Amino acid sequence: MIVYRAAWVVPIAAPPIRDGWLAVEDGRVHGCGTGGAPPGSQADLGRVAIMPGLVNAHTHFELSWMRGRVPPASDGMAGWVKRMLGVRRAAGRDDPIGIAAGVAEARAAGTALVGDVTNTLAAVGAIKAAGLSAVVFYELIGFNVADSWRMASEAMEAVTKLESERVRGTIAPHAPYSVSPELFRDIAREVGMRKSLSSVHAGESQEEMAFLRDGKGPWREMLLQFNSWNPKWRPPGCGPIEYLDRLGVLTGRMLVVHAVQLGANELRRVADADATIVTCPRSNVWIGVGEPPIQRFYASGARVAIGTDSLASVGDLNLFSELVALRSIAPHVPAAQLLDSATRAGAEALGFGGDLGVLAPAARAEAIAVDVPDGVTDVEEYLVSGVQPSQIRWLNDRSAAL
Repeated sequence: MIVYRAAWVVPIAAPPIRDGWLAVEDGRVHGCGTGGAPPGSQADLGRVAIMPGLVNAHTHFELSWMRGRVPPASDGMAGWVKRMLGVRRAAGRDDPIGIAAGVAEARAAGTALVGDVTNTLAAVGAIKAAGLSAVVFYELIGFNVADSWRMASEAMEAVTKLESERVRGTIAPHAPYSVSPELFRDIAREVGMRKSLSSVHAGESQEEMAFLRDGKGPWREMLLQFNSWNPKWRPPGCGPIEYLDRLGVLTGRMLVVHAVQLGANELRRVADADATIVTCPRSNVWIGVGEPPIQRFYASGARVAIGTDSLASVGDLNLFSELVALRSIAPHVPAAQLLDSATRAGAEALGFGGDLGVLAPAARAEAIAVDVPDGVTDVEEYLVSGVQPSQIRWLNDRSAAL
């Protein structure tokens, strides 16, 4: 057993402990507290806060090479997406060196678990090599697909073949404006048979809301441009959450990503379905859809997790930077609740609840030590004020005990 002592221990599942200890045995948390600690090798880490590794519930590692290549939107999300797709097509393939660098960056910033969305499965090897835990969402796009059942079943077979002890695979529809009703249902069937998770970009832009209302606007124009329009499709005349519910895909295993445009009633519907909201505030601003209604997310009663999105639309993969944005947008949401979203809530949403995201007995000891300056009296507020990778060490790194 190793007993780590620190100025702060932040279990997430319980209030912060000042001058506390964390006991680890065989890679699992034995316990934490203050005062008398169990016997074992002692490691005094000094002025740090020990906390569970972070959970980045939505990212796209395969786009990591695109950092700085697609400027922030000036003409709405659809225009930004066109430019991003143009850059990606011109490159011909996603750069594996850039992908590995993105994965390493997330790990260095204290990330233990990710929900990685992929169109190519190109990042799976780098995720495994970095020792990250992950749910890999093989994302399907198809608004006019001849055989959606085959597309969904073959994708599920491909992604589950890549699973390992730490990496799980599933399939996911991209968005209501890029996936046909038939493909939505076929994905839901595959996911349901395996009791897997799924994910969908929904309620992200005003263009999406208009498309579902009347079938017009930039998304229709893009589908026509890419010869993907389905002339048999009819707009549902409702918002994205009702649409997903009608299709039978709004369940407790669904991650609803972004949700920027959703009102209080739609968010309550997400909560009633036991689905999870994943918010990516910095990316939302970058791609021109505005700031997410963070306080409304929490008021809905839904589980709220946090993602960075990709380096095509954000400056770094540091989830602590996302917490800074959340604190700015929602100053009245308690810091403890924001930290819960970045750890326990994300782990629960990705199916790793009780194993990651908390420092509790029997949880995996995937913990980080964050340097904390003298004079800090509210460690939770400090942790949402901005932490850089240079302040972070993993407890399983031998240097952490020196």
